[in-house]
Amino acid sequence: MRSLSTWETVEHEEEDTQRDKYLIFSLDHQHYGIDIQNVTEIIGIQPIAAVPELPTYIKGIINLRGTVIPVMDIRLRFGMEPKAYHDRTCIIVVECEDTIMGLIVDRVSEVISIPGENVISAQDGGFEGGGYVTGVGKSAGGGMKMLVSCSKLLDGEYMPQNRRTGENGV
Repeated sequence: MRSLSTWETVEHEEEDTQRDKYLIFSLDHQHYGIDIQNVTEIIGIQPIAAVPELPTYIKGIINLRGTVIPVMDIRLRFGMEPKAYHDRTCIIVVECEDTIMGLIVDRVSEVISIPGENVISAQDGGFEGGGYVTGVGKSAGGGMKMLVSCSKLLDGEYMPQNRRTGENGV
């Protein structure tokens, strides 16, 4: 039997500490969770350069330390009414299947652990809908969080392809 190298052990421990953890964000008064393993950072709202001929939910692009990142307004992606950005509005930068995207949300509140046994899948719960919500997580405090699929959120025929190909996304 092969023993794990120190590097493999550290990687395994990091994966364990992130397992079943979700970054909780809000749109209006509804709380959503996205797998923390897809989140690279959270930044405040900043100027967004508009790009023509993209769907309305793609607000444009930002320059984040030399990397150009497309930005999506989650409210619009979910078919909600637009809302003016304010001081609590955040951009959650995610990486999913080698695609980097900024997600505009009303606010970010916390990172919580929701064990698998506390998650009801969308299929089992009968609320598959558009497919962005994969399930509902019951948190320790009794609240429910809609768990969002990063890959389904970033899927679509009009999604800009911002694939990580090397240093600074080049």
